[in-house]
This record gives sequence, structure tokens and C-alpha cells, in this order.
Amino acid sequence: MSHTRSTRTFDLIVFDWDGTLVDSTATISESIRAAAHDLGLAVPDRQRASWVIGLGLHDSLRHAVPDLEPGRIAAFVARYRAHFLAGEARLTPFAGIEPLLAALHQAGHPMAVATGKSRQGLNRALLQADWGRYFVSTRTADEGQAKPHPWMLLDLMNELGVDPAKTLMVGDTTHDLEMAAAAGARAVAVSYGAVGSDVLRQSPHEAMFHSASELSAWLLAQQSAGPAGGSGHAPGPRSDP
Repeated sequence: MSHTRSTRTFDLIVFDWDGTLVDSTATISESIRAAAHDLGLAVPDRQRASWVIGLGLHDSLRHAVPDLEPGRIAAFVARYRAHFLAGEARLTPFAGIEPLLAALHQAGHPMAVATGKSRQGLNRALLQADWGRYFVSTRTADEGQAKPHPWMLLDLMNELGVDPAKTLMVGDTTHDLEMAAAAGARAVAVSYGAVGSDVLRQSPHEAMFHSASELSAWLLAQQSAGPAGGSGHAPGPRSDP
């Protein structure tokens, strides 16, 4: 990896998608619950269905619907996709996210996506949001190892020649934060997505933000701070409410 000295706090900012950039967690969890109902399975509560967001497909199913037999996985996935696609066109970014992406992009700050979505699903979402221009690279769960395995971040850092100490993961689940820790990258949490502050506190992170506007203000301040920070470690709000 490159060791060229940079005056930026971060040389690469990697965003999770669902629950971090786009307000989709309710649609995902309700689609899981509806698919379970369709197949006559025990319907997971909303907390259990939300916790699996960001994991790969099989890890998600093992946790959310443990009584799903292997032979019925395809049927479950088909029902889940039918419910999700029915609501996908109504999904919107969190307030403040699109201006943040536009500002970072205009300033020349490299950004990427690491998501539990499939490649097909992410490509469809990027097209719907018209955000393809913002990201220099993306990784999905079906291309390698799913979160919390560090593969997605390691592969992005290797491709882009960025050091872990200059890479920031932004996510709304413990899977995101644990992936960053395993990759040696830095991480901040957002509590407005799939899980709340109490759950996120269980995993390592440098700061927590309770709205997209808080995240935006902090990220833009760090990326415009210049070399005066010295150590390169950005101060920010901790994990208190």
C-alpha cells in the first residue's frame, strides 16, 4: 500500500449503504418478516430482523429465520425480493446525505461503498439514486466475504493503495464496526439506522452520530482541517447519547 504522506484526515471514506446512506432498514426488516409469514415460518420481531442488515445472505437467514430449511432458502429469497422490490422505488437518502456526498466529491475526496447488498442490488440502487459518480469503487457481499469479515475493506484499500490508518468506515451496525477493526481501519457509527446507540457501543468506534447532518458536519470539518492536526486522529463526539 501507498505510504505517501497526506494532509487529509482520511484518504478514503467507505460508506455502508442501507441504514447509513439510504433510509431502507424498515423496508428490509419488514420484507424479511413478510417472507417468513408467506412461508409459514416463525416471524422474527423487528429488532431481530433489523440486526441482520449488512450481513451476507446465508448469515442473515441463519439468524433471522433459524427454522428455515436449506431446501426452502430459494423460496424465501424469492419472497423477500418480491416484497423488497415492491417498496424499493420509495426509498430515499437520509436528509443531508446527498449534499455531503456531493461536497466530498467536488473537493476530490475518494469515497467507496462496502455493503451487504448483492452486486445486482447495489447497481440498481446506484442507478436509482444517480450516485455512481460519487464512488471510486464498491464492494458487495456476494463478491467475496461478507461483513464482519474484513475482506471488503482490505480489497478496497489494496485496490486504491490506501493505508488502514487513513481509511474511515462509516456504518450503522456492529457488523460495519467489527469489519473496520478487523481490517485495521478507523470507524465511526451512526445511530439512526438499523440498530441504536446501546448496541453500537458494544463495538469499537471513534465517534457516534445521531443524524446524517451531524455526520456531515464532522466529516466535512475533518476533511478540510489540513495538516494542523498533527497526529491525524480526528476529534469528534464520542458514544454518549
